Amino acid sequence: MPYIELHASSAFSFLRGGSFPEQLAEVAAELEMPALALCDRDGVYGAQRFSVAAREHGIRPIIGAELSMEDGSILPVLVENRTGYKNLCQLLTQAHLRSEKGKCPVRWDELPEFAEGLVAFLGSARLQRAGFGILPKRTFLESRFTDQIEPKKSSGMQNPFASALQACAPQNAADRAEFLIHAFGRENVFVEIQRHFIRGEERINRKLIDLAHANRLPLIATNSVQYAKPYGRKVLDVFTCIREHTHLDAAGKLLSQNAERHLKSDRQMRELFHDLPEAIENTSRLAERLTFSLENLGYKFPEYPVPAGHTMDSFLRTIVWFGAQQRYAAIRPKVKRQIEEELILITKLGFPGYFLIVWDIVNFCREHNIMVQGRGSAANSAVCYCLGITPVDPVENHLVFERFLNESRKGWPDIDLDLPSGDRREAVIQEIYRRYGKHGAAMTANVISYRGRSAAREIGKALNFSPSIIDRFSHLFASGDFPHTLELESQIEQAGLPKDHPRMPAFIRLYHAIYGLPRHLGQHSGGMIICQNKLSSFVPLENASMPGRVVAQWDKDDCEDLGIVKVDLLGLGMMSVMQDALELCGRRGRPLDLAHIPKDDAATYEIMQRADTIGVFQIESRAQMATLPRMKPECFYDVVIEVAIIRPGPIQGDMVHPYLARRARKEPVTYFDERLKPVLERTLGVPLFQEQMLKIAMIMADFSGNEAEELRRALSFHRSEERMRKVSVKLRAAMERKGVAPDQIDKIIHSITSFALYGFPESHAISFAILAYGSAYLKVHRAPEFYASLLNNQPMGFYTPATIVKDAQRHGVKVKPVCVTESDWRCTVIDNNTFRLGLCVVNGLRQEHGEQIKDERKHRAFKSLDDFKRRVSLSKAELRTLAELGAFNCFAQHRRAAMWKVEETIYDDLLGSAGASPAVSRASRDTHREVFGGGAEKSRQCARAPLPPMTLPERVRADYGTMNLTTGPHPMKLLRERLPNVWRAIDLTKAKHGSIVQIAGNVICRQRPGTAKGFVFVSLEDETGVSNAIVDPDLFERFRLLITEEDFLVIEGEVQNSDNVVLIKTRQIKPLAHGELVGSESHNFR
Repeated sequence: MPYIELHASSAFSFLRGGSFPEQLAEVAAELEMPALALCDRDGVYGAQRFSVAAREHGIRPIIGAELSMEDGSILPVLVENRTGYKNLCQLLTQAHLRSEKGKCPVRWDELPEFAEGLVAFLGSARLQRAGFGILPKRTFLESRFTDQIEPKKSSGMQNPFASALQACAPQNAADRAEFLIHAFGRENVFVEIQRHFIRGEERINRKLIDLAHANRLPLIATNSVQYAKPYGRKVLDVFTCIREHTHLDAAGKLLSQNAERHLKSDRQMRELFHDLPEAIENTSRLAERLTFSLENLGYKFPEYPVPAGHTMDSFLRTIVWFGAQQRYAAIRPKVKRQIEEELILITKLGFPGYFLIVWDIVNFCREHNIMVQGRGSAANSAVCYCLGITPVDPVENHLVFERFLNESRKGWPDIDLDLPSGDRREAVIQEIYRRYGKHGAAMTANVISYRGRSAAREIGKALNFSPSIIDRFSHLFASGDFPHTLELESQIEQAGLPKDHPRMPAFIRLYHAIYGLPRHLGQHSGGMIICQNKLSSFVPLENASMPGRVVAQWDKDDCEDLGIVKVDLLGLGMMSVMQDALELCGRRGRPLDLAHIPKDDAATYEIMQRADTIGVFQIESRAQMATLPRMKPECFYDVVIEVAIIRPGPIQGDMVHPYLARRARKEPVTYFDERLKPVLERTLGVPLFQEQMLKIAMIMADFSGNEAEELRRALSFHRSEERMRKVSVKLRAAMERKGVAPDQIDKIIHSITSFALYGFPESHAISFAILAYGSAYLKVHRAPEFYASLLNNQPMGFYTPATIVKDAQRHGVKVKPVCVTESDWRCTVIDNNTFRLGLCVVNGLRQEHGEQIKDERKHRAFKSLDDFKRRVSLSKAELRTLAELGAFNCFAQHRRAAMWKVEETIYDDLLGSAGASPAVSRASRDTHREVFGGGAEKSRQCARAPLPPMTLPERVRADYGTMNLTTGPHPMKLLRERLPNVWRAIDLTKAKHGSIVQIAGNVICRQRPGTAKGFVFVSLEDETGVSNAIVDPDLFERFRLLITEEDFLVIEGEVQNSDNVVLIKTRQIKPLAHGELVGSESHNFR
C-alpha cells in the first residue's frame, strides 16, 4: 500500500506554509500519491481550490485542519464524512467568533460535542514543542470528575491555569491520549510520528511509540509538510520573520532547522520509517476511510416567506406582472413573450426564492431611502426590470437574456446591487445579518496576496535591509508590478543597493517565490452568502476586522464553484455622492429627481465633449478624458459606449481606434459579414460589448443562446486553458461548416477571444452610464452640492480633495475655509455658488470631536478661544492643527496669533492642574509670566500676539500640511513668474503639434496600465488645470526613482495633439525643487 501524506499545510495557513495548495497537489501527483490531505491552520481557506487542483491531477483530496488549542498546542484533525465536515466547520466557527480576528483558541471541553466524523492525530515532534504539559500532573479522569464547577465569569483576565483546569484540559501526553480516545473513539485517534533529523526528535518518537502501544493506538507517519519542494524552506523562513516581526539575522531558533518538510515519495518515507512499516501502511488504510468530498455539501438557499395561498413560483409571477404594468405603458407582445419565457425558466431551474429575496432587499432599501440599482448581467433580464431591481429595459435595448441565465449554466444567477458606500450600505448588510443570524449569513472572503510593494517591503525587512533602503525600493514598485529579473536588478540598484550586494540574488529569488502567495484574509467588497439553515455547517465563519461583520473562509469563486449563492451588495462612492447631493438640494428648496432629469441636456454633453469631467463617475480618468473630445458624446447611448470603450477588452481587441475613426468619418463603416449588421450597426461595425459577442456566435456559428454563453464563460475561465482551446476549436469548426471565409473567421475569433475576458456587458455599461450622466448633470446644474458631496465621501475616484477643490474654483464655485464657528463635520452648501469646507478635511481631527464642535455651537455660539476650549474636549494636537490652518481666525487677527493663544492656553492648563498640588513652586509661575509677559489673564487681554502673520506661501504650506488641500492659490501660481519657459496646462492646445515644450506641476496621478506595454502616464496639475505626459519604458527605468518619489516635476517633451487632445511625449524629466512647494498626494498606477 503506497504512502499518502496526511498532514500538509499550504500558504493558506497564512505565514505558516510556503506553497499554494495547487502546487502541493501538482507535486503529489508527480510523486504518484493517490491522495493528499490538506490541514491548514484554523480553517479550510484553501480547501476548495486544493480539491479542484487535486482532481485535475488525478489524486483524491482529503480535507482537514490544524486546531489551535487553548493551551497553545496544535491538534490536527481529518474529515471522514459529511458529519465530520459539518462538525469541523461549526467547531472552527464557534472558536473564531468568540475571539478577536486572527485568533481561534479551541477549548478542550468542546471537542467531544464536535468529534463525530473526525479523526485526530496525537503527537508529532513539532507539536510537542508547542507548550503542552505545563500544568501540574493530574489525570484526565480526575479532572473530569472533580472539576464540574461552572467557570466563573469575569470581566478581567483569568488565571490561565485555572481556566485550563476548568476546561478539563489534559495536562500531559498520556492525559491527551485518554482525552482524545474518550472524545473521538479509539478507532479515530492515531499517534503521529515524524522524522526530520532534528535533535531530540527520536527521543520524543520513542515516547510516542510507547504511548501508542500502551493505549492500543495505531501509529501513522507524516512529514508535516509546509512546502511542496525543498526551496520552500526559504519562503517559510521569510514568513516566520514576518509573523514574528524579526529578521533572518536575529530569528535564530524560530527558523526551520532544515528543509525536510517537503512532500516526499513513497520510497523516501519507507526508508525513513523502515523500522515502522505499519506507520506507512496505516496512511493508506486511513485514507480509504476518509471519503468526504466538497462536491457534496448539501447547501440549500433560504426559502422566501410568501403570503398565504401562494407558492414562491406564484408569488414571483404575481409581483412581476404587477411591476410590468408599472414599467410599461402598454405591454407589447414581444415584452409579454420575453417575461413569460424568463419566468418559465426561473421556475424550471428552481430560482424563484432567489429573485424574491433580492427583490425584498431592494424594497428594504427604498423603504429606508437608500439608493439602489442592479447592474451587471441582471440588467439583461426583463423580470429584474419589472421587479425594480435594475433600471434598464432589456427588450428595448436588445439585450441577450442568456448572458444572465440559461439552462446549461451551472450555479445560481448573479445579481449585483449597487448601493451608496458607507453607512447606508452598512445598514443593508446589517439587516441581512439580522434576518439570517450570524451563523446564517456572511461576507465572502477576499484573499490578500503579496504584490509588488508589499512583497518587496516584507522581504527587505526579513533580509535586514536598512529602513531607508526598504522605503526607497518599495516606492519603485507599483502595487501590482511583477518585474522580470533584469528590471528588478535595475530597480534595486536605483534604490541604492549595490548590484554585487550579497543578498541581492536572494532578494530576487524570494520576490518571485513569494509574489502572489496569500498574506491574510480580508473581506469581499460586497459579496454576501446566505443559507437555509446554518451557513457555518458548510464553511467556517470568523469575525471580520470591521465590527459587526462576519466573513466566510472562502472567496466568491470558491463559493460559486460549490453552488453557494452570493448576493453582491457593492458600495459605490458615486451613489453616496449623488444621494448626498440630492439631499443637500432638497434641504435648500431646490429638489431634484435624477430619475426624471432630461437625458438631452446640452450643457451636460458639452462638459463631456471638452473632457471637463473631474469627479464625474467612470469618465474622469486620463484615458477617458483623452477619448471624450474624439467621441464627442451627443446622446445617452454615446455615454454608454464611452463607459465601455476604455476597457482592456476593446483595447486588446484593437477596437478603440477603428470605432473613433468611423465615428469621425475618417474611415467607412464595414462589417465582418453583412449578416452581422443588425448586431453591430449601433457600434459602427465594431464589437464593443459581450452581448454582441454572443450574438456573433449565434449568427455566424448557429450557436444557441446557451452555447454562446458557454463560449463566453469558457473564454473567461482563465484557470483552464484546455477549456478555452476546446470551445475556440468548436467555434471555428461551426463557422467553417457555414462557409464563412477563413480570413473572416480569423478576424471574428480574434475579436471574440480578445475581449471575452475583459469586455464590458452592454447592460453593465448602461447601468454605469446612468450614474455617469447623472453625476455630470449635477456638476453642471448643482455644482456646490456636487463638490461638497464629493469631498464628504473621500476617498473615492481618481482625484484627491486638493484637485477637487481647485476644479471647483476653476468653475467659479467659491470654497469657504474651515471655521470652528461655521463649519459642520461635513462640507455644507451656503448658496447657489458657494460651499464651506467641513471639519472632515482636517488631518487628525476625530469625527466625534468634530460633531461635538457642531453640537456645542447649537447650544450657544463660541465667544472666544478660551470659551471654545472649555466646552470642547480636543487634544493639544487637534487644537494646534485647527489654529495652523486658520480655523480659529474668528478669534484672532491671524493664524500665528491663534497658534500663540492655543499654546498659551495649553500652558495655562498645565499650570492650573499643577497648581492644585502643593508641590507647585512659585518659580514655575514666575517662569510662566516671563515667557508670556505676565499672568494668563493679562496675556489673554493682549491685543496682538508677538508673532508676525504668515506669508501667502506659508499659509498654502500650512494648508497642505494640515488638510492636504488649500482654498488659497495653487502652489504653481506662486512660482509662475519664475518659470517663463514652462507652458500652462490651459495653453497647451495652442502649442504646435511636434514642437518641444516644457510643462510643470504637482504630480497627481502616475499610471502604468497593463495594456500600455510598459509605458507610464504622468498627470501634472498647475493653477489652470491638468496636463499629461507619456514616458516610454526605457526612460521610465532611467528616471524611475525621480518619477515615483518627486511631488513636483518639470517635463520636457514633444507635443502630440490629436483632435485637441494634447499629450507630451517625454524626453527629459527633472524635479521642480523649491522650498515653498507642498502639494497633494498622487494616485498611483491605477
